[in-house]
Amino acid sequence: MTTGDANADCGGDETEADRVVCVRGRSVGLAVVEVDDAELLHRWRSDPVAAHELGIWPRSLGALRERVERDAEDDSRDDFLVLLPDGTPVGYAALSDQDMVNGSAEVELMTAVEHRGRGYGTDALDALVDLAFGELPLHRLVAETHTSNAPALAALARSGFAREGVSRAACFHRGRRHDLAVHSLLRPEWERLERRRAREVGGGSDA
Repeated sequence: MTTGDANADCGGDETEADRVVCVRGRSVGLAVVEVDDAELLHRWRSDPVAAHELGIWPRSLGALRERVERDAEDDSRDDFLVLLPDGTPVGYAALSDQDMVNGSAEVELMTAVEHRGRGYGTDALDALVDLAFGELPLHRLVAETHTSNAPALAALARSGFAREGVSRAACFHRGRRHDLAVHSLLRPEWERLERRRAREVGGGSDA
């Protein structure tokens, strides 16, 4: 995998419903987002629960498709669909703002509302973290979410992220300002985690 450009070189022959899987977790795989995924991402982003928790504004399908096309050419980010072994998409994950000089990046994660509560979010987050530290020369991952987003806070804690503090009134959404909880995970902390790494699961169609 090319340093800092996982989109360009996901390689390998593992597929889930004809999608190349870059990294496989316990129950999900990560496949690079394609332009044709824009409609699915638009539907997920339009859900009022997801929009509130992520603090995102509605976008037209055309605008989102253009964004997906731009992001595909952005060397500072890698965007993935989260897939079940049968190819069912259950969420979205990304490593954004990758800074290879300082070894830092931001983690983004969204689980489709109809697939929440089954552990897919935590598994996808673990797989994304393993990609970041196992394949890229990153040292620090950061994640931010509303202080009221209990599911996201729980997933971050399960994946080993430590809470650093709160960015007060940092997000303006639906006429209100929201505090953001700031979490981080460092490479030495990841190395001490007692769990199977995503790259160790590998092989065949078993997740």
